[in-house]
Amino acid sequence: MPSMLPTWFLAAAFLGAGMFNAIGAFGVRASFIRWGFPGWWCRVTGALEIVVAVLVAFRASRQAGLILGAIIIASAILTVVRRRDFSHLAPLGLFAVLLAVAEAAF
Repeated sequence: MPSMLPTWFLAAAFLGAGMFNAIGAFGVRASFIRWGFPGWWCRVTGALEIVVAVLVAFRASRQAGLILGAIIIASAILTVVRRRDFSHLAPLGLFAVLLAVAEAAF
C-alpha cells in the first residue's frame, strides 16, 4: 500500500492543477497568453490534466496516464524555458519528480 502513495499524490496534483487551469482565472489566462497560447488554451490544458489524474488513479490505465502526464509536463517545461518564465520551473520540477517516482512504483 505505501507504494501507492506516490501515485495518489500524482493524481491529486494533476487533479488540482487541472481544476486550477480549467477554471481559467484572469491570471491563468494571462500567463497562457504571455506564453503565446490563446486564452482558452488553459481550459484544454486543465481538461488534459484532469484526464491524467483519472487515468493514473486506475491501474489498468496508469501507464497511459503517466505517458500523457509526462508529455504535458515536458511541454510546459519547454514553454516556460523558451519564454524565460523560470518562476514556473519549481512546480513543474515537482511534477516531474512525482511522475518519475510513480513510474518507479508502478
